[in-house]
Amino acid sequence: MRLLFLLCIVFLSPTVRAQNELSLAGEWEVAFDKSDDGAGAHRWLKRPFPHKLALPGTTDEARLGDTLALKPTLTRESLYQLARRHRFVGTAYYRRTVTIPANWQGKRIELMLERVLWQSRVFVDGKEYDISQQESLTTPHRYDLTNLLTPGTHTILLRINNTRQYDISYQNLAHAYTDGTQTIWNGAIGKLTLTAHDSVRMSHVRTETDLKATAVAVQVEFRNKTGRAASGTLQLMARLGSQKLPVARQTVRIDTGQYRLNTTYELGANRQLWDEFSPSVYHLTAEFVADDSGSKSQYQTTFGVRQLTNENSLLHINGRRMFLRGTLECAIFPLTGHPPVDRAGWEKVFVTARQYGLNHLRFHSWCPPEAAFVVADSLGFYLQIELPIWSLQVGEDPKANRFIRDEADRIGREYGNHPSFCFWSMGNELEGRFEFLTGLMTRLKQTDKRHLYTTTSYTFQPPHGRWPEADDDFFVTQQTKLGWVRGQGIFNQKAPAFTDDYSTSLVGLPVPLVTHEVGQYAVFPNMAEISKYTGVLEPVNLIAIRNDLEKKGLLPLADKYLKASGKLAAILYKEELERILRTKEASGIQLLDLHDFPGQGTADIGLLDAFWDSKGILTPDEFRQFCSPVLPLLRFPKATYTNAENFTATAELANFGSGTLPNVTPEWTLRDEMGKQLAGGQLPKTKVAVGNGFALGTINAKLSSIKTAKQLTLTLSLRGTSVRNTWHIWVYPANVPNATADVLVTQSTDEAVQALAQGKKVLLNPDYKQLKGVEGKFVPVFWSPVHFPAQATTMGLLCDPKHLAFGSFPTDFHTDWQWWDLCTKSTTMVLPDNRLSPIVRQIDNFANNRQLASLVEARVGKGRLVVCSFDISSDLSNRPVARQLRYSLLTYMNTGTFNPTITLSPDAVRNLTATKPLPATSKRTN
Repeated sequence: MRLLFLLCIVFLSPTVRAQNELSLAGEWEVAFDKSDDGAGAHRWLKRPFPHKLALPGTTDEARLGDTLALKPTLTRESLYQLARRHRFVGTAYYRRTVTIPANWQGKRIELMLERVLWQSRVFVDGKEYDISQQESLTTPHRYDLTNLLTPGTHTILLRINNTRQYDISYQNLAHAYTDGTQTIWNGAIGKLTLTAHDSVRMSHVRTETDLKATAVAVQVEFRNKTGRAASGTLQLMARLGSQKLPVARQTVRIDTGQYRLNTTYELGANRQLWDEFSPSVYHLTAEFVADDSGSKSQYQTTFGVRQLTNENSLLHINGRRMFLRGTLECAIFPLTGHPPVDRAGWEKVFVTARQYGLNHLRFHSWCPPEAAFVVADSLGFYLQIELPIWSLQVGEDPKANRFIRDEADRIGREYGNHPSFCFWSMGNELEGRFEFLTGLMTRLKQTDKRHLYTTTSYTFQPPHGRWPEADDDFFVTQQTKLGWVRGQGIFNQKAPAFTDDYSTSLVGLPVPLVTHEVGQYAVFPNMAEISKYTGVLEPVNLIAIRNDLEKKGLLPLADKYLKASGKLAAILYKEELERILRTKEASGIQLLDLHDFPGQGTADIGLLDAFWDSKGILTPDEFRQFCSPVLPLLRFPKATYTNAENFTATAELANFGSGTLPNVTPEWTLRDEMGKQLAGGQLPKTKVAVGNGFALGTINAKLSSIKTAKQLTLTLSLRGTSVRNTWHIWVYPANVPNATADVLVTQSTDEAVQALAQGKKVLLNPDYKQLKGVEGKFVPVFWSPVHFPAQATTMGLLCDPKHLAFGSFPTDFHTDWQWWDLCTKSTTMVLPDNRLSPIVRQIDNFANNRQLASLVEARVGKGRLVVCSFDISSDLSNRPVARQLRYSLLTYMNTGTFNPTITLSPDAVRNLTATKPLPATSKRTN
């Protein structure tokens, strides 16, 4: 057993009261100098500037820079990501005048640029602040301009260089600096201010607490620029909501320079803890009053009290088990091309995530701005922050190493006190010198024990990645040395079994497991989304897809493609979540993704779009059925049954709510498509502690009364609550009559063509292993067919459930678990054009948009034909789904309604069912 105890009381980054603050928001002049050598600022001091723009803002938002020339075509370049309508990467100079108030005489004056990419320098009236520059990607750039600004009017010149400064990102994919999600923008966003301070002021506050005590340990950092020691009174005042806590006062003596004072503040025995269910946020005012002058320095900030541990290799918060239900946030903000710096922008993200049952966000290879933490604190979200690095050469470049170390220190200081800042990873899928990463993480842990740390969010570098590093507090991976912990490596290879979990992959794991980037199930892009791109990014990729669909006559199917592929992704995400929640040894899941990722080959893998808006695939209520703090679960062996079998399942409950559930009464029903209850019951009343793997009882249902094929819905709920979950199973007759009648069933195209010439009805079921076409799969495209082109390329099936061919084969319009056997034993046919309207259409990936099918009907000469490229011929006694589909097709073909309207020639049938070329015979040589 390994125990790590973490406790912190958490602050927002200190912000000075606005009484001595001057906003620089407004109109600025701007000039570009792509060839700037660093000394070019002097060339721009008095030159006319050719452009104007508003800061805070970016050159993209001002429509400045190179105009987009990329055309929407089905090329990798066009399909790879959204395109900037106006792009500038280089050095830009921003200039404006400012008037310093007379009462700022003798004050310390600080300039703050809340967020900049990547490097800034500042000049006042032609003189540069020091000779240094700021270069953080994730924290504010601050400059002490006291020696340059006096009361009166001055000219401020900002030099901002957004070119790549250090090798921290593989192919510029790290989300702190990329055109793949947020853009490589130039400008300054967020707060842009000058602030006047007294010569003795507080520059930082850090707090920590122990749950065994009621007092908060407070460290106040002062900066005394008077040149002599200063004395005064420090006051600490706090409130929780409308409840005010007592004022604490003490006399302090501040030495010159930088001075740290350690003190305490009493919260009382009834202090409130912070978590997802009760995100209690305290508001603290710290005020220093100098004895000699009476001047005041004041900070207002907020904090929360929480304790994190990894006891027994499981995550806990405040002594209670926690389970992370998370998704990624990759700086995807298509209207602005940069992250929001206000609460409203982040409330859209976090409120939507909460509506879908999430309590966790992982910030993949970047750190968000202050507003994100503020909102996450208020809603009780657990955040994983990462350094701005996604590199395959970590530790190799000394300059990059220095930058990363400094950036880590800046992030910890700026945001480290937030209660939502729970987890800290050094970066995404890092490779290189692990001793550098270990040293970096160890140093951070020694100086800041308020977070849980991990070396990297997975890595492909062996032998790392499949077992935690020695100093990890938690472990993020897709597979351990003992096996997979996400469905990507399982769902297509193994028949659906809902008894499974990942416990065997976690035996002996020394720290908590959080599964890495689970899902990545491609959904067909939403053509209706194109009109939403009214900002800095042009959806060239989506326009290219739309134009190609229109040219091929497939555009009317686009919304159906979206919904059908989305429903398949949804059932896979459901099983991903439930399988990890059935695993007692697991502590969390990070989906990739609840919402779309518009870069890396248009990786539209979300049930929501890139704007965090619904695509109409699942409602929040439907998603929360399998993604909630309290979740009913089932273990049952398969999705498909015959009526000669019984359905048996074990009911469980995962309770990651706020506490023990004292009186749980589980209820279950089994209903058919019409809502008729076929079976049901109540399981014993029980008490369920916090955690998972709690057995509720066994469900048994006889299926012998079901005489025709049916899709059934099993619902497991907790009486008197809204907690419920549902699953589909399919039941087929154990014996079906011989429905061949006057239909010829054959696997031979030649035999089929001969029979058709004689006016016969033919069900042609060629051997899928020999058929030329696209490999059949149950799961859709992984991530993106553009980013990963060497993979099977379909995105699920699309059919009309009301088609009479399905009269004895219940199905929805999309892939579901009963199709697994058929899809994995098939080859998809490539149709020559769109004349045929397939009975079962396979959705091609958007990089090709071919007409694909697994089941078609046509008239051939005097005959009528159905071609099925699912295997419905072999081992039918052990394959009830294939047997039932065959029966349903034959039943349909023996009715008068089987009357195809599209005609194919015999040669077209031969082309459609052409076989793969035989492999060349190898010759043995000596």
